[in-house]
Amino acid sequence: MAEEIIVGLDIGTTKICAVVAEARPDDVEIIGMGTHPSEGLRKGVVINIEHTVNSIKEAVEEAETMAGCEIGSVYAGIAGGHIKGFNSHGVIALKDKEVTQKDIDRVIEAASAVAIPMDREVIHTLVQEFIVDDQDGIMDPLGMSGVRLEAKVHIVTGAVTSAQNIIKCANRAGLDVCDIVLESIASSEAVLNKEERNLGVALLDFGGGTTDMAVFSKGSIKHTSVLALGGDNLTYDIAVGLRTPKGEAERIKMKYGCALCSLIGKDETIEVPAVGDRRPRVLSRQILGEILEPRVEEIFSLIHGDLVRCGYEEKISSGVVITGGSAELPGVPEIAEQIFNAPARLGYPKGISGLVEIVNKPMYATAVGLVLYGARNQRKGKKFRIRDGNIFNRVMGTMKRWFKEVI
Repeated sequence: MAEEIIVGLDIGTTKICAVVAEARPDDVEIIGMGTHPSEGLRKGVVINIEHTVNSIKEAVEEAETMAGCEIGSVYAGIAGGHIKGFNSHGVIALKDKEVTQKDIDRVIEAASAVAIPMDREVIHTLVQEFIVDDQDGIMDPLGMSGVRLEAKVHIVTGAVTSAQNIIKCANRAGLDVCDIVLESIASSEAVLNKEERNLGVALLDFGGGTTDMAVFSKGSIKHTSVLALGGDNLTYDIAVGLRTPKGEAERIKMKYGCALCSLIGKDETIEVPAVGDRRPRVLSRQILGEILEPRVEEIFSLIHGDLVRCGYEEKISSGVVITGGSAELPGVPEIAEQIFNAPARLGYPKGISGLVEIVNKPMYATAVGLVLYGARNQRKGKKFRIRDGNIFNRVMGTMKRWFKEVI
């Protein structure tokens, strides 16, 4: 595989999406994409290896055909209720009264020295800021004079087994994994701009199995969380509420779904297939809205409660950006504005060229973000094949080294 070809693999609950891009010094061009319904995952976690491998193969083959190249390695996304994020802080004394790269490495290591249960592993160590003596807000302290260096970092951990299963599925599909990336962090690469990150923004990745949140302020990440509720719950509610098969419920959601009853005309109707041999029924579309609106409100209220608990509710001055497949449901931004009491917009992938019209949807934000993330790190000369040596340790070791560099 050519060095400049980068592939993002979004292993989601409802779909597997592979995006192929060509990375140039000043541009990332999308040259191919493949999607396939996801079978074998629930709430972002692999529950059937064989089904997941088959879905990955189908998506990758479609992407290879469109791009006209062979895919050998990918940047894979990770999500699920097992993901936990927390902030940490480290302090060291400066030996030479001037900050060196070794000092930066040491202080990040000090900040990362936290007790983590045996069944969990660090996925990301993200630098928030450095403090030299009492001067805070420093992103690159190299060469500065001082006697004390502090680092604030955000650490994301996940279940060891969940990360291993993602790597295992990719390997069995004939792929090497360059890195595994938290999906909300990947999505942020594709949909957020610099001003939003500086002013303060909450990114919601409203997917099929999970809703992920990443909070940014003053240019760095402050908080991450994963809620194990998403679009699949909306589909299930429709299936139960309208007494229709789940496949039909998904189709009705995609075609007629609206998360806000006030946007639905009173005379609008939908035809609902029944379970078994019963005849289809014609119902008011308002009933569909009455099923979806409370569930979307519940999901956003739970996320908002987490935002309040972490203390960043007042710091998202630029508002909320919603992305992911479920974000495309009409009425979602309006409900988000009501719950968060802040401006909300849909997040569309940007910062790319090529087949933009194909991937220009919130549902592809994670896959495009994985490509952008990969391009940024590949340019730093970081690339490896995980089949050599201990798979998981090498992935984690490389990620830890990457995030010791100031982002």
